[in-house]
Amino acid sequence: MKNAIVTGGTKGIGLAVARMLLEKGYNVTLTYSGDEKAAEACKEKLAAISPHFEVIKANQSDKSRMRSLVQHLHSKGHIDCIVCNTGITLRKSFSEISDEEWEHTMHTNVNSNVYLIRDLFDIIPQQSRIIFIGSLMGIHPHGTSLAYGVTKAAIHALALNLVKCFEDTGTTVNAIAPGFVETDWHTTKPKEIRENIYAKSAIKRFATTDEIADAVRFCIDNPFVNGSIIEISGGYSFK
Repeated sequence: MKNAIVTGGTKGIGLAVARMLLEKGYNVTLTYSGDEKAAEACKEKLAAISPHFEVIKANQSDKSRMRSLVQHLHSKGHIDCIVCNTGITLRKSFSEISDEEWEHTMHTNVNSNVYLIRDLFDIIPQQSRIIFIGSLMGIHPHGTSLAYGVTKAAIHALALNLVKCFEDTGTTVNAIAPGFVETDWHTTKPKEIRENIYAKSAIKRFATTDEIADAVRFCIDNPFVNGSIIEISGGYSFK
């Protein structure tokens, strides 16, 4: 059985990706940072699909927890699919961001993914799949979350550069760049703000998490898709 890991996998996009991987027959490890309620709800939902999963608490800003996670994953012998989904945001004006806040965001969103893949490198077999969940904000600047946009742009660049590290192995590395997605974060947005966002999209709605998971599925199933940043925006800013 193939093994997969989905970071930040207990809700939103990560949970939809985990469901998809279980349906494809993977043994899936999901991580989460601290939302115990979401973790328990996730277990109930996934158990209805397959017993081949585990949920592990591993905050990506905590290096010791991540080292323990890597040791655990090494015990599986091989990791055939890595979906780096975890990400945090920082909504402050540029002049208000402290050194510590910037470094924390950069470490969680970028550095921790570099370290994770580096430390798993020896157990990633040929023909494996590495997929990053980037963001449209890593392509089109956003005025209220500079740190998030910069880290997601870095994730896109990381995917492109890692292609060279896995050359001649059949392992592919890609990034998905979603626009606005119907997750818990966005469901609480006021109606006026949501409608303003709809007005900038040709589809006039947010993406579903399953639509993002389907893009991840495409990257897994098509062995010639490699080094791609796949935008899923519904035609955002098409005007």
